[in-house]
Amino acid sequence: MPATFQVSGFITFTLAIVVYFIGAGLNGVIAPLRRWNIPEAVTGGILAALATLFAYRALGLAISFDLAARDMLLLYFFTGIGLNARLSDLATGGRPLLILLLLTVVYLAVQNVVAVGSAAALGLPKGIAPLLGSVSLIGGHGTTIAWAPLISERFGLPNALEVGIASATLGLVIASLVGGPVAGILINRFKLSSEELLPPMVGLPDNDVGPEAGKVTYRNILSALLVLNVVILIAYSLEGVVEMTGIKLPLFVVCLLVAIVLTNTLPHAMPRMAWPARTSALALISDLSLKIFLAMSLMSMQLWTLGGLGPALALVLGLQTLVAVAFILFVVFPAMGRNYQAAVLSAGFTGISLGATPTAIANMTAVTRTHGPAPLAFIILPLVSAFFIDIANALAIGFMIR
Repeated sequence: MPATFQVSGFITFTLAIVVYFIGAGLNGVIAPLRRWNIPEAVTGGILAALATLFAYRALGLAISFDLAARDMLLLYFFTGIGLNARLSDLATGGRPLLILLLLTVVYLAVQNVVAVGSAAALGLPKGIAPLLGSVSLIGGHGTTIAWAPLISERFGLPNALEVGIASATLGLVIASLVGGPVAGILINRFKLSSEELLPPMVGLPDNDVGPEAGKVTYRNILSALLVLNVVILIAYSLEGVVEMTGIKLPLFVVCLLVAIVLTNTLPHAMPRMAWPARTSALALISDLSLKIFLAMSLMSMQLWTLGGLGPALALVLGLQTLVAVAFILFVVFPAMGRNYQAAVLSAGFTGISLGATPTAIANMTAVTRTHGPAPLAFIILPLVSAFFIDIANALAIGFMIR
C-alpha cells in the first residue's frame, strides 16, 4: 500500500505558479507547442502529473493536493466572464447559442452511442458504457462522482468510480491537447482572423507594453477585485434560494448569472461608478485565475488510476477522440458559420465533448491570445457547457442506466 503525502493548500497554490512558469518556458523553446496553441498551464500541468506518477511508481508515494484555492479561482474566472457580458452580445448570440446547444445535445447522443457500441464490441461488463460516455466525458469528474455509486449498485460494478474517474482524467488531458490544434487547422485552412477591435476579454497582449498595459494600476485592480468579491457574495447568498426552486446549479454558474444581471443594470443606474467590465484589470485577473486553476487541475491528476484498466480504456477514449474531432470539423464549424468565431468555438467544443468547461475556456483563450478576440464565444459556450447541457446529460444518463 503506497504512502500518501498531502500537500497543503498554500504550497499547492505556490507549486501551481511554478508549474505554469515551467510550461511557459517549455512553450517558449518548443515551437510546435506554440503553433498548436497549447496553453502553458497544460504543458506544465501534464509534466507535473507525470512527475507525481513517477513518485507513485518508483517511490511508492501517492501525492495528493489540497485544491480549496482552485475552487475560488473558478468563481473569480466565471464571475469575470459574466461582468464582461453585454445584453447586446447576448442578443446577437441568441441564434448561435441555440445552434451550439442543439449541436451539443446531438453530440451527447453520439458520444453515448459510441460508448455503448465500443463496450459491446470489446465485451466489457454491462453498465460500464455510461462511464465511457457522457457521464465522464461531457459530465467530467463531478458528474462521475455523483452517478458512479448508482451505476455501481445498479449493475454490480465495484470499480465504477475508478473507471469513471480514469476516463474523465484521460478525457481532460486529451481535451487540453486537441483544442488548440483543431482551431489552428481551421484558422490556417480558411485564412480566418478576428474582426474585433476590442482588447482580449481574458488576459493581456503578450508583449505587455502599449496603451492597454498602461491601464493596469493598483487602483483598478483593487476595484475589479472588490466588484468580483461583491458579486460572489451575492451569488453565495442566492445559492440556497436557487436550490429551493428545485434547480441545481453549480455555484460558478450562479456567479456568472448574477454578474450578467449586475453588469447590465448597475452601470446604467449609477453611471459615475467605476465598473470593471471590458477593462485590462479584469482581463488580467480572469487570466491569472484561469491559468492557476488549470495548472492545479492538471498537476493534481492521479494518473496511476489509469494503469489497471488495460488497453480497453485507451481504445474507447481514442475512438471517442476521433469522433469528437470529426464532429467538430465537419458539423460544429460549418454550423456555427465557418468564421473565426466558429473556429474559436471549435477549440472550446473539445472541452465540452472530452474535458470540462475550464478546459474549453483555456483552449479558446490560447487561440484568441494569438489570433485576436472572440467575445461572443466566451459568452455562449459557458452557458451551454455549464448550465443547459447538464440538464440534458442527466436525462441521457438516467435513460441509459434504466
